[in-house]
Amino acid sequence: MKFTIERAPLLKSLSHVTSVVERRNTIPILSNILLSASAEGVSMAATDLDIEIVETVGANVLSEGVATLPAHTFYEIARKLPEGAEVTLEMKPDDTQMILRAGRSRFSLPTLPQDEFPALSAEGLTHRFELEASELARLIDKTRFAVSNEETRYYLNGVHMHATEGEQPVLRAVATDGHQLALCESVIPSGAEGMPAIIVPRKTIGEVRKLIDDVSDNVVIDVSDSKIRFSVGSAVLTSKLIDGAFPDYQRVIPKTNENQLELENRSFAASVDRVSTVSMEKSRSVKMVLEADTLTLRVSSPESGQGTEEISVSYSGDPMEIGFNAKYLLNVLSQIDGQEVVFRLSNSNSPILIEDSGDKHALYVLMPLRV
Repeated sequence: MKFTIERAPLLKSLSHVTSVVERRNTIPILSNILLSASAEGVSMAATDLDIEIVETVGANVLSEGVATLPAHTFYEIARKLPEGAEVTLEMKPDDTQMILRAGRSRFSLPTLPQDEFPALSAEGLTHRFELEASELARLIDKTRFAVSNEETRYYLNGVHMHATEGEQPVLRAVATDGHQLALCESVIPSGAEGMPAIIVPRKTIGEVRKLIDDVSDNVVIDVSDSKIRFSVGSAVLTSKLIDGAFPDYQRVIPKTNENQLELENRSFAASVDRVSTVSMEKSRSVKMVLEADTLTLRVSSPESGQGTEEISVSYSGDPMEIGFNAKYLLNVLSQIDGQEVVFRLSNSNSPILIEDSGDKHALYVLMPLRV
């Protein structure tokens, strides 16, 4: 095997595939990426046995072949090479070392047998549809912050995606950790009708989001009840799905919250951030005191003092005091597209519904805190 490639496209592809490789592996081959050089270019593959990514990049292939290289070492070398460098990789027959040259730099990297490299089967994918890259990014960004990190409730460790039924079906993405819930909808693409309800793992969501930053074309998505495949530009990412049942999230979305609060999103987020500075608790609790057209934010901490801030708002509901985790509240406010954000409240112990004036197809639910 021998090929030459410019540093920029090499580094870009390496950043995608190396991201899948775990830093610590009990199986040595999983620390490597698989390089395949052919007339079509060079493909790079990496896997952690749950996710597999393959990306093809253009190169001047002088001799075809297949080899594996230590992923993170290869990436770090490419990252530290000077811009504009031309990189040559060569492995001679029966050799166990890959030689990398760039300018006056020369590296010898160990390889492992390519037949040990595992492949993730993607047979049985039953539904195929396409989404604009920007639309898929929207579905991800507006939901993934609410994905749970608790391994005990593994079925919450991803984004739930499914096609709704009825006269106007939509493709819906939902995530929750039990304290916050995020829901976002998109016009259902052709081919997604009747797709199985799936839970896409948190790591997979993160890797896909990195890939779609660099493309403007549609993303092709293939789904079965156990696997999902994203074809993004020259990269193909295949992943196992979380095997579990997502809870009935509709039950926690408030339907009768009659007290409506409207306020300017950015200034409110800044106020919450300021006042929560003195909150030293793990929950970073902030109390919201609501009266006619006035909202007062209050934080009291025995160790670090007190903070209050009064905000003029549009509110004509019942007077109310309600507490929130500042981090969760700021998570939601960071995803609001419109200038105004709308809160629908019932009482101090009930979930609050948050709506985006700039995106009618997204909503959020927060559980209150006792403060």
